[in-house]
Amino acid sequence: MFWPMFAIALGFLGLTVLGILAVRVFVEAERLGRQVTDSARRINRAAEDLEQAAVSTARAADAL
Repeated sequence: MFWPMFAIALGFLGLTVLGILAVRVFVEAERLGRQVTDSARRINRAAEDLEQAAVSTARAADAL
């Protein structure tokens, strides 16, 4: 009777560990998604700044 109870306890423990790891993976994936979104936003902002600088430079070159 001991071994079946031990096997059930180990199975429950294994499922608990897998559940905890699944939650950690989910949290880290969401954090990574937020970082990617923030990075994309900053890259877009930098691209807009670069485009404005290029337009300004082109206007200044035409004025010469």
